[in-house]
Amino acid sequence: MCGRYATTRSSGELSALFESSDDTDGQVRPDHNVAPTDPVPLVRLTPEGHRSLCVGRWGFLPHWSRSAAGAARMINARAETVATSRAYARAFARRRCLVPADGWYEWVRLPDGGRQAYFMTPADGSVLALAGIWSVWESGTETRLTFSVLTTAALGELAEVHDRMPVLLPSQRWSSWLAPTDEPEHLLATPSPDWLAGLEIRPVGPAVGDVRNDGPHLTARVPMEPAPQELTLF
Repeated sequence: MCGRYATTRSSGELSALFESSDDTDGQVRPDHNVAPTDPVPLVRLTPEGHRSLCVGRWGFLPHWSRSAAGAARMINARAETVATSRAYARAFARRRCLVPADGWYEWVRLPDGGRQAYFMTPADGSVLALAGIWSVWESGTETRLTFSVLTTAALGELAEVHDRMPVLLPSQRWSSWLAPTDEPEHLLATPSPDWLAGLEIRPVGPAVGDVRNDGPHLTARVPMEPAPQELTLF
């Protein structure tokens, strides 16, 4: 977790929602099936302290990485160790970002060996901000903005789907997450139970399991088959 999510709003809508400049150069496209290393929008602070909507690749690359080969393995940073991790600590202290999302996907293993996909999304259709950290990686003539999504132990009904969830940031915490601070650990507090209760855990179809698939049908609710009943003799 979190290994797949959706972000479908335009750069204009996102820059308005996050009160940021739009520095994406037209690169933002709706994506209902974001996978590791994909280019997607994120919000970070400029050196002057202004919010900037830009495009980064999902899969953190520390500046000292010799190649980009390991990016897909660094899509998530654990909140419990991010402050002490050699790869993530400096970014957590100085380079935090907001990752706009419609919601994220998880899969539950079924008794018959199959898997049921779920889409976790605000029931009211509002935007989610996932807590992220970013890095600029350079190799030769290539410069790449990369990021990782922070994860923590799942809470409430979300724990029935997966034992991890993204660190979620209600809108009143966006400014504090982005702002410089000498003690960033306090920023990792989880949202209130009331806020989490506003998330819908939506069963969706199996098509999202293939990263080549895209489109709004991936996030559409599908009917759940009832669990088989045990037969009894009497």
